[in-house]
Amino acid sequence: MDFTEILKTYFGYGSFRPHQEEIIQTIVKGDDCVVLMPTGGGKSVCYQVPAIALPGTAVVVSPLISLMKDQVEALRANGIEAEALNSVNDYAADTIIRRKCMEGSLKLLYMSPEKLLAEIPYLLKHISISLFAIDEAHCISQWGHDFRPEYSQLGILHQEFPGVPIMALTATADKITRHDIVEQLKLRDPRFFISSFDRPNLSLSVKRGYTGKEKDQFIMNFIKARPLDAGIVYCLSRKSTEKLCKYLSGNGIRATVYHAGLTPQERNQAQEAFKQDNVQVVCATIAFGMGIDKGNVRWVIHYNMPKSMEGFYQEIGRAGRDGAPAETVLFYSLADIIQLQQFAKDSGQQDINMDKLRRMQEYAESNVCRRRILLNYFGEQMDHDCGNCDVCYNPPTRFDGTRYVQMALSAVKRADEQIRTSTVIEILRGIPSPTVRRHQYDSLKTFGVGKEVSTQDWQDYLLQMLQMGFFEIAYNEGNKVRLTPSGADVLYGRKQAELCVIDRSTKATAMPKRHLHLEIPSISIPGLPQTHGVEDPKLFEALRALRRQCAEEEGFPPYIVFSDKVLHSLATVKPTTLEQFGFIPGIGEHKRQKYGQRFVSLISKYV
Repeated sequence: MDFTEILKTYFGYGSFRPHQEEIIQTIVKGDDCVVLMPTGGGKSVCYQVPAIALPGTAVVVSPLISLMKDQVEALRANGIEAEALNSVNDYAADTIIRRKCMEGSLKLLYMSPEKLLAEIPYLLKHISISLFAIDEAHCISQWGHDFRPEYSQLGILHQEFPGVPIMALTATADKITRHDIVEQLKLRDPRFFISSFDRPNLSLSVKRGYTGKEKDQFIMNFIKARPLDAGIVYCLSRKSTEKLCKYLSGNGIRATVYHAGLTPQERNQAQEAFKQDNVQVVCATIAFGMGIDKGNVRWVIHYNMPKSMEGFYQEIGRAGRDGAPAETVLFYSLADIIQLQQFAKDSGQQDINMDKLRRMQEYAESNVCRRRILLNYFGEQMDHDCGNCDVCYNPPTRFDGTRYVQMALSAVKRADEQIRTSTVIEILRGIPSPTVRRHQYDSLKTFGVGKEVSTQDWQDYLLQMLQMGFFEIAYNEGNKVRLTPSGADVLYGRKQAELCVIDRSTKATAMPKRHLHLEIPSISIPGLPQTHGVEDPKLFEALRALRRQCAEEEGFPPYIVFSDKVLHSLATVKPTTLEQFGFIPGIGEHKRQKYGQRFVSLISKYV
């Protein structure tokens, strides 16, 4: 069974990304697995390829009808039999889908968790199921940032279908949530596949203390400088989305609004307008996004600070899904923090939501590489700065902080990693607090060694150490500090550590505006010289217009015909025959035959 051949024929790629083939082999063997990949990292291929390879139908659990619709359209566009069984279908459509399942001609069937549970005794017990794929699996965990009660009954799948492997997939899950996914789904000795959470094509920028008027002006100028680029602005409240949308529309920008207060029909209209490129911008609350598979979103702006790193990561991940460069900007203010703290206190999980908010605040206020902080939150350490965030563009002054890091980590280690950050500072400063006296930490060799550093500065240095991955906080064990392997290297003298000089007077500065350039790798195509090529911007716009025309003819969103990245490759390589056209990454056999002649004819005119 040649999985690479399936990948090339249906999806147009000659090789798998890291972990993908191993995940596919695990499922084909009949074993369970948990897959953590960033948005746009290729999760869907992990279950779509084995679904094509195996006999029977793969059942995919998805939380939103709009997300199912996107996936089904994309699969059909690649020549793969797929359907969605949901409440939108009428009786006739349901009957056709059920017949396809019974005949075994359907390779993938998308269902909501409620629909799946209702169909277990009826449809599902009478068809051959190749695998279960639980998409957005973090929804099953109360520790996750988007808990959905309807997911919680999916643990019966192994009981009802003991021989069918289960794949749980998510883009965002911390250690606690990963454990909970396994427990809730009752997975059998699952293999974990955790891809890098790094999205190097996303630039990261934070802007602090802007007034509402300043934010509006910045956003308008930002959008007008990118007239062809689609983007999302996330706001904390419905009122903010409507106010901003009105402001942008009044300044000639094609914008729409999306929030939970709209009717289902209004929300669907807004989403479809954005997907079809009929509007450039959607101003939305967090109600928008999970159901959007739009590959050509070029930027995401947060009008307010999100309540968690998981939510933030998932939302910025909606930009640049096609791998081409994309920009992200986060605004935050003291008012945001106060409001979010109130939300956390009023929630049913006050402690953990306050902890998550603190980590989000730490990211926003940081003076170390933001990508290192983001990756460290998900348990991934990076030993260099990214060069693609505002801190890297305006780096703070640094000094050799090895001594301070060793002081702090020594205090943690000597206290058997049973203390919080506040107690670390009390030990370093020599403060005989009740906690210090009760546990006799005042007898440690490190007691008082850092008394020359103020409490406020120690808080800042510890924040930097946390962000650089020298220690982590066990939120499920009373917020105790735990050393990481990276931290141990510094503690025992195997590595040095730099800290940033604290300058409390500075204000976050803006990233310089850059021309976003997509590097097209060298592609070997028969009949064409191997070349990195130079993109023809006029040809790219002509290709984009043709893509839109094809999409309108078929009722698909343009990005389902071809991604922006494919168009950039075509405008760079300029293939003039169908054979050459088929060598472009992202163009499978079905699309080569379906669209090839029209695109090749257009390119030939330019060449």
